[in-house]
Amino acid sequence: MQSYYNHVDISKAIKFQPDACAKSMTPAVAVFRVKLSFNMNPLTHHQLENRLAALHDASLELVKEISLDSLLERIARLACNQVNASYAAVGVVDENDRVVKFLQVQNTPEPVPEEGGLPRRLEWLSELTIAPEPVRISIHSTREETGLLASLPGTTSLLGLAMRSGERVLGQIYLIDKLEETEFTESDQKVIETLAAYASVAIFNARLYQEINERDTALTRRNADLALLNDLASTLASSLDINEILEKALNHVMASQRINVGEVFVVDDTGKSLVLMHSMGYPDGSLWIKDKFAFGEGPIGITAELGLPQVNELRGKPETFLKPAVQSTCLNQVACFPIASRSGLAGVLSIATCQDKFLDEQEAQLYTAIGAWVGTAIDNVRLFSQGRRLAILEERERIGMDLHDGVIQSIYAVGLTLEHARLLLPDDPTQSRARIDHAIDDLNHTIRDIRAYILDLRPRQLNEENLMHGMGRLIAEFKANARVEITLEGPDAGYPKLPQVQALALFHICQEALANIAKHAHASEVKVTLWNSPDRILLEVRDDGRGFDQQKTRMTLGHGLANIYTRARNAGGDVEITSEPGDGTTILAWVPFKDAA
Repeated sequence: MQSYYNHVDISKAIKFQPDACAKSMTPAVAVFRVKLSFNMNPLTHHQLENRLAALHDASLELVKEISLDSLLERIARLACNQVNASYAAVGVVDENDRVVKFLQVQNTPEPVPEEGGLPRRLEWLSELTIAPEPVRISIHSTREETGLLASLPGTTSLLGLAMRSGERVLGQIYLIDKLEETEFTESDQKVIETLAAYASVAIFNARLYQEINERDTALTRRNADLALLNDLASTLASSLDINEILEKALNHVMASQRINVGEVFVVDDTGKSLVLMHSMGYPDGSLWIKDKFAFGEGPIGITAELGLPQVNELRGKPETFLKPAVQSTCLNQVACFPIASRSGLAGVLSIATCQDKFLDEQEAQLYTAIGAWVGTAIDNVRLFSQGRRLAILEERERIGMDLHDGVIQSIYAVGLTLEHARLLLPDDPTQSRARIDHAIDDLNHTIRDIRAYILDLRPRQLNEENLMHGMGRLIAEFKANARVEITLEGPDAGYPKLPQVQALALFHICQEALANIAKHAHASEVKVTLWNSPDRILLEVRDDGRGFDQQKTRMTLGHGLANIYTRARNAGGDVEITSEPGDGTTILAWVPFKDAA
């Protein structure tokens, strides 16, 4: 056997930190007797080729392995068998060279020591990561002399190297104690270097497969979440009933996420409390001991006050605000999520499940998004309800103003005429009868006005008619309620390609114009004309009535004219009104339409 000994600093030999691994030594500098390895029984070239060929055949099976844990075990066992080592360990590192997986195997029949187990030395792995070349050493020293292996009694040799993919370190292999020999040979090193090359490819493939699989799972899950949100949004947009919205939302959540119980608490009119609006899944009603919580009270109130999700583990941790019977069910967790809307907090979504684990970051985001959708739907319902109430109030105000300025004033004038006739009756019966006849005419005129108001209040739509047919219906109703000659001119087809928004705008403008004529114009003839230019459709309503002073009317613009302007501009068009006292009125309205020609 050809060998020699020399005194060297072991920390320089394999880049160990002497302070970390030689604490049991008295000297300040740890000096060890190290045996530098030489090949005791070198293999012939033919033997080495056969050994590498066998390793090649065995290593090809590694690249087929897609499970990282199974792969590491196969690498460790193959390394042990190839160089006849007592122990082998394989570690895998992340991008920051931190060990994220570690596996070790034993190749001896002796039982594993109770304390310490197999030689798990993570500092070795760190040193192998930065070592540019394989580390192959043989140590012949007593336990007291070598602080390095104080926890590994009887260890005599080490062979280790990093597994690399290009410049990137994927992990490390180290082997301890060659069986039946005192050290690992140069041939052993070549074999492990070859194995490390195959192992690097296999580890890279396994990690790539794992990443792809994880991304595919995450993508599939996110697609399912997005599909749920899309279905939920479509469902919520189809209803204006809060109870129906909440029921549909809970049905979607419980069917798609395997939630056992779902409840929704909504902020009441005071804005300081939450009231249970809908519960689903729990046979005895609500999970909670109360159907109403103040802000800051219990998980429901705390969620509302903080605006943040709250998760409660039920197993072994009784919840004060839950019904006692809930503790005996399979429910393991209860979570509360705020239902946020544009105007603020709308309520709280409470869900419970029997699953051991169900709430991760992605699920929390999903339920928060569901809460936002429900909050938006509730907001829309409330805004729609407020809009309807406002429209009713505005319509009541308009009707009141019109009745006061029109019918009531007319009736009051008739009353004055009759009072005058009564006073004239003793002295001038002829004049009295004339005043009575005049009052009767005024009453008949007032009756026509009332009919016009009724006509104006009746809601109208185009239904399935074209624009010309719809306006023809308006004119027929006008003739039946007013003694005025009226004509309609325009294309019989009525512009079938005209969008509904523009068609309805012209229809309602015609309606408003005819109502104003019936109430105020005292006209004998009305002409309605519909025609088009290259980029717009125009409607003209002209009467020969008494007209009005536009300057004065502009200062006290009534609802009828205001509605005409509003409808035209909402459809992208405009209105021009021409009128002079005693010279009638012309209303010219237009809406855009590029394909009118």
